[in-house]
Amino acid sequence: YRVVTLDLPGHGKSGSPKDGKLSMDLFARAVEAVRAEAKADRVVLVGHSMGAPVIRQYARMYPQHVAGLVAVDGPLDVRGFPPPEFKQPPPMVGAEGLKAREKMVRGMFVPQTAPALQEHILKMMLGTSEATANGAMAAVFDPSVPKADVIKAPALAVYAGTAKLPDPNQTKQVLPNYEGTQIAGTGHFLMMEKPDEFNRVLNSFLDKIKF
Repeated sequence: YRVVTLDLPGHGKSGSPKDGKLSMDLFARAVEAVRAEAKADRVVLVGHSMGAPVIRQYARMYPQHVAGLVAVDGPLDVRGFPPPEFKQPPPMVGAEGLKAREKMVRGMFVPQTAPALQEHILKMMLGTSEATANGAMAAVFDPSVPKADVIKAPALAVYAGTAKLPDPNQTKQVLPNYEGTQIAGTGHFLMMEKPDEFNRVLNSFLDKIKF
């Protein structure tokens, strides 16, 4: 398969918008700009964590270009997201914000997560600017993002071993072609913790896709 990876606005080597505001619409438009430049008519979008609602938003805005969706330990059905206990985004700025970010990331590991991998992930996650961390969190918690629209593209959700899988019958109300699976013994970064197993699951899904 041809694989195209990208840094969302404010992340990695991609600059932030002039007004500094990040949103699901902005992220979706960024994905579309990359797709158009790559001249790829129909694509399978893979999104990890926050990337799951990003690819869902893309599928809402550009359904004609979506051959499939793969969410990696992130929500495609956002009707109950964020959970009621999270009335507002956690703090992401200042000294306390940095502590909160580190605590959040460390909480995503499991005992099986290799120490070297933990340090690699922490360096990446905490190296992101606080403006991006704060803006991305606000985008995830944005109540104006539509929740209950139906997305008909084939959809796979691959969950960490720590996750509680949603009821597939409920999920199929908004994602009628949904399937979900779980990789045992993994934390939030399952594609890095068990890459061979993750790739087998992904390839099995891709084999069913008609481009």
